[in-house]
Amino acid sequence: MRPSIYSRFSGWSLLYVNHIVHAMNFMIEPLTPDLVFKCLSDETRARMTLLITREGELCVCELTTALEQSQPKISRHLSQLRSCAILEDRRQGQWVYYRLHPHLPDWVREMLQVVLNANNEWLSSDAARLECMRDRPGRAAICG
Repeated sequence: MRPSIYSRFSGWSLLYVNHIVHAMNFMIEPLTPDLVFKCLSDETRARMTLLITREGELCVCELTTALEQSQPKISRHLSQLRSCAILEDRRQGQWVYYRLHPHLPDWVREMLQVVLNANNEWLSSDAARLECMRDRPGRAAICG
């Protein structure tokens, strides 16, 4: 039996190791159109990806408000988008922010921007809820 890739990093923070392994997988398996479209085939994942494209980055509480979905559902979809290497996260204090992965191919970024520009009406309710949200991180001290 082949040793797990994780065995090389004994004693390291599991979160750090997951980031390393994810980066290694990303370098090995480039994003293909079928993978991108499969990852974005769910309406919730498509809407959150377009909102993040529009805003630059968003945290879970902003996405739950904008999409009117539960935190566990939003977190599950974010995890799937991270595993597809479409999004990456960063922690700042108590918040985790999500943004487009910095190594996302230009063709994917361009496609997302075209879809966003052509479908403002589809996201208008989500964007309005986001704009009306109180206590947005970076804009207030508390995030619900």
